[in-house]
Amino acid sequence: MRFFYGTYLLRGTVKYLGMLGIEMNIDINLVSQDAKKTIPADVLKIPFGTVFTDHMFSMRYADDRWCDAEIHEYRPLSLSPAALCLHYAQGIFEGMKAYRRGETVLLFRPEKNFERFNESAKRMVMPEVDSGFALETLKKLLKIERAWVPDVLGSSLYIRPTMIATESKLGVRPSSEYLYYIILSPVGPYFEAGFSPVKIYVSDKYVRAAKGGTGSAKASGNYAASLLAGTDATKVGYTQVLWLDAHERKWLEEIGAANVFVKFDDEVATPSLTGTILSGITRDSVLTLLNEEGMKATERNISIQEVLEGIKSGKVLEIFASGTAAIISPIGHLWYKGQEYCVGTGDIGNTTRWLYNTLTGIQSGQIENSHGWVVSID
Repeated sequence: MRFFYGTYLLRGTVKYLGMLGIEMNIDINLVSQDAKKTIPADVLKIPFGTVFTDHMFSMRYADDRWCDAEIHEYRPLSLSPAALCLHYAQGIFEGMKAYRRGETVLLFRPEKNFERFNESAKRMVMPEVDSGFALETLKKLLKIERAWVPDVLGSSLYIRPTMIATESKLGVRPSSEYLYYIILSPVGPYFEAGFSPVKIYVSDKYVRAAKGGTGSAKASGNYAASLLAGTDATKVGYTQVLWLDAHERKWLEEIGAANVFVKFDDEVATPSLTGTILSGITRDSVLTLLNEEGMKATERNISIQEVLEGIKSGKVLEIFASGTAAIISPIGHLWYKGQEYCVGTGDIGNTTRWLYNTLTGIQSGQIENSHGWVVSID
C-alpha cells in the first residue's frame, strides 16, 4: 500500500466498516502533480458549475451490492446508449457545500443530505447508500481537494452526490445496476452584486409536482419538468418561478429549487411538507432559528390570494426563499397573471437579513451553534 509521494497521495486502499458490519475498500488513485489542473485564481469569475476539481469519487452497484469504491481523476462517464437513466430518468442527486475558514474546511449538516439522498433513492426504487460510508468518502475526497475550497467570503466548493441507473436494457422497470459518484466545483457567492432582492414569477399554467408523485425527492426528472415555466419567467424579466399546487393552482409550494417563507405581521409561515415539495435542510434550519429567537414559525397551507391580499394590506412584510445555493434569497417582487406586486418596500426585510447573516456565519464557522450543525474536515 503506497500512500505518499512528497505531499501527494498517489495510490492506496483504505478500509471502512459500514453500519451493517460490511467492510468496504476505498481505492485511491490520484493524478500526478504534473497532471493537476490550475486552480482558478479568481472564483468570482467562474460561472456556476463549469469548473471541476482534479478528482471525484465513484462506486458501482451490481449483484445486489455496492463495489468498486474509488477516488480517482475527474473523467467522463462511460454509459451504454441503452442505459436506463437515459430513457426513464431514474436518477437522483444532492447539493451541498464545503466552506473554508482559514485552513479548516467545514460542512453544514452533511448527514441530513445523505439521509435525504436515501429517501430520494427509496422513492425512485434505487439502492440506498451507507450514509456513514458516504460521509466518510466525502471527507476523504475533500481532504485531497482541500486547496480547491475558495477563501473568498461567501464562496464555497459545491458538492454534487449523484446516482444514476446504468443497466443496459430498455424497459420501464427499476435498474439492477447503478453508479454513485461525487463531483466538486468551486463557486463564488450566489449574489454576485451583493445580497439583494430577486423578482419571482408565479406560474398558474405549469406545475412542478402532484401529490403521489416525486416532488419530495431530488429526482432528475423534476428539474427537467421545471424548465418551460422558467422561460416564461425570463420573458418578463423575472429570475425564478414560484410553483402552485397541481390540483387547485392555489397553494404555494416551492420557488425554483428552494423552499418559500412568508413573513406576515404575526408569523413566519412556510408550506407544509405534504409530499409535493422538498424537505429542505436550510428550511429546517430556518424554522429552528426562528423558534429559538421567539418568533412564531408555522408550517401550513398558504394561498397565493392570502399573499397578494397581504401585500396590498401590508400584512405581508417579507417573502424569502431558502436553499443550499443562495442560503436565503430575499424576494422583492412577484409577477402573477400579468401584474407585478411589490413586497413591502421591495427591499430586504430585517428577518430575511438576520437569517442570511446568521446562517452564513454558522456555515463559515464565524458564529457558534449549539446544534452541532457544522462538521470540520480535519
